[in-house]
Amino acid sequence: MKNTRPDPSNPPKLLNQLRARIRTMHYSIRTEEVYTDWVRRFILFHRKRHPQNMGVAEVEAFLSYLANERHVSSSTQNQAKAALLFLYKQVLNIDLPRLENITNAKPSQHLPVVLTPIGLAFGFDVRAVRSCEAAGLTC
Repeated sequence: MKNTRPDPSNPPKLLNQLRARIRTMHYSIRTEEVYTDWVRRFILFHRKRHPQNMGVAEVEAFLSYLANERHVSSSTQNQAKAALLFLYKQVLNIDLPRLENITNAKPSQHLPVVLTPIGLAFGFDVRAVRSCEAAGLTC
């Protein structure tokens, strides 16, 4: 029978530690997947350096890179930030000082779509609306 006790000389890898901590805190499986992905990207961005050997400057550099180079939305940047803060506080037991030097991503510029009575009446058939308007009718 295989020994199921953890071997202190061979601790679990960081991403496995992250997954285990997320599960003990009863986060959703989707949160586990997303947080693990962001931590993996963070490590790869810094050429596979261990997060324990990095600090605020590296976290700020990664989050600013997401905004400046990758042009992610502010909610995506916030998700990455939450994942990294979780890693440092809950897994590595390191309290990061306040992250102040981050270039924030721009909020999305989606304009609301306004439905006009004409558009609704013709089922968004632009040709029908234009011919109605051309005839001087208020359709």
